[in-house]
Amino acid sequence: MTWRCPSRAPVPPEMRRAAGVLEGRWTVSILYASYAGCTRFNEFKQAVGEIPPRTLALRLTELEQAGIVERVLVDTRPPRAEYRLTDSGRRLKAVVDALELWADA
Repeated sequence: MTWRCPSRAPVPPEMRRAAGVLEGRWTVSILYASYAGCTRFNEFKQAVGEIPPRTLALRLTELEQAGIVERVLVDTRPPRAEYRLTDSGRRLKAVVDALELWADA
């Protein structure tokens, strides 16, 4: 007897795009840290742990391009950049919270 999956509708493109944003290694950890109040590069690095700096920079850039965080240059001496969640990024908190509940179970 051969088992086959019943025919199903394909995954919608918007769902594939959303999953694509979150599938990068460390991305969910960076989001979790941002909800905890991290705003600067070194804060993310300390909170996330053993993430290579290049990977952290890449993930933050990807999240910025996806409209989840915004990079704000602060005019101080020396100048610094901060990352702030956008409205879209704040709406993802429910997803991260659900993942945290699942991980704790």
